[in-house]
Amino acid sequence: MKEKQFRMASAARGGLLFMRGVPGVKFNDRVVVRDHRGRKRNGQVIRSGEEYVLVQVFEGTDDLDLENTWVRFLEKPVELTLSPDLLGRVFNGVGMPRDGRPPIVSRLKRNVNGSAVNPAARAYPREFIQTGISGIDGLNSLVRGQKLPIFSGSGLPHNRLAAQIVRQAKLPGEESRFAVVFAAMGVSYDDARFFQEEFEESGVLGNVVMFINRADDPPIERLILARSALTAAEYLAFDLDLHVLVVLTDMTHYAEALREVATAKGDVPARKGYPGYLYSDLAEIYERAGRIKQRHGSITMVPVLSMPSDDITHPIPDLTGYITEGQIVLSRELHSQGVYPPIHVPPSLSRLMKDGIGKGFTRDDHPRVASQLYASYARALDVRNLASIIGPEELSRQDRDYLAFAEQFEARFIGQGETTERNVMETLNIAWELLSLLPPESLSRLSEGDLAKYHNWDRSAAKVEE
Repeated sequence: MKEKQFRMASAARGGLLFMRGVPGVKFNDRVVVRDHRGRKRNGQVIRSGEEYVLVQVFEGTDDLDLENTWVRFLEKPVELTLSPDLLGRVFNGVGMPRDGRPPIVSRLKRNVNGSAVNPAARAYPREFIQTGISGIDGLNSLVRGQKLPIFSGSGLPHNRLAAQIVRQAKLPGEESRFAVVFAAMGVSYDDARFFQEEFEESGVLGNVVMFINRADDPPIERLILARSALTAAEYLAFDLDLHVLVVLTDMTHYAEALREVATAKGDVPARKGYPGYLYSDLAEIYERAGRIKQRHGSITMVPVLSMPSDDITHPIPDLTGYITEGQIVLSRELHSQGVYPPIHVPPSLSRLMKDGIGKGFTRDDHPRVASQLYASYARALDVRNLASIIGPEELSRQDRDYLAFAEQFEARFIGQGETTERNVMETLNIAWELLSLLPPESLSRLSEGDLAKYHNWDRSAAKVEE
């Protein structure tokens, strides 16, 4: 198809180029802008109409001499070049190398604006994915094909946790068929370097495809980057039959870029200035994960969101919660106490956990142990609140057992260190050590067989004065 080239830009401001009298231009088409010095800038059509066409220029519109600026419409969307050589590489949002190596050479190219998985073709998410982190594997297990976001806050270690998940995640029994697509949007230079060095030094980079957009890169590139990452994941999963874990960080930066572009286009704002189509846009991203019937590969997604002002009702986490299957919430209080990872247990939830744990997946007692840990910790938090009012010395002996359990649970089960990797059996064994601090009669969610096999009640172990 013949490309269109024009020299009729009528205005430029804020990275936007306004074109009048351009027929037959499609939304999301790629654009190449050649300025008066002969330098090329990349762009994308973000609005197309009879009166004018609006082009977002990735490199900005500073110093453009409109009378000597040529705009070429390529009449095709942004495409990603696909090949098994993607693994071990680092790219920007539009698929250009960021690792100093040559571009991928392949005839296979696909539109990054894919589509959600057809619900009729979906297979139900199953099979346990081990992250090596007890707070996730033991209490909020991730299963193959699930979307499980991490809700964090400014200053909390969500980047370290995301990097640890990438280093340690595996599908037990199929480690050789497991790959990771890691997408970082709007991150600082230090964070971008941290991720790359972390994966290189740990030796996992060869099994990871990285897409990085820094904070000073064009906002619209963040919108394309998430789609480029998922296009790569779809190729690895459904063409190469790999089990792919996609980690997207930070979806808050993605949503803010969407708001910035929407404002520039003149879209009517909704909650907190975000466009009314924020929900459908996020759904376009999240619903590209999953399993497909009669396909061996799968895409499991862990989006990371930093909640503005730690507000879980903010539009981004709020809408994300409607689309995904649970959430891992990080706690500022636990972080201030030096607990890593600071997973806040009560509001955290994995809705598909029941379908990936238990007999045949992890261990028969896993569902009941997880339920008992939740119940015991909830009771312990109530006791802790009571102790803050009346003083711990006024508590009953059983309540003091629960206080001891809470302290050990946070220190030994939730807290484990950034370099510590635990398999699910180690996680369950630690859980039983902690549950053994409580008398058997208080553990109503466990079976008699579980208690006889694993529970070892010893009052001296609780270290509570009689």
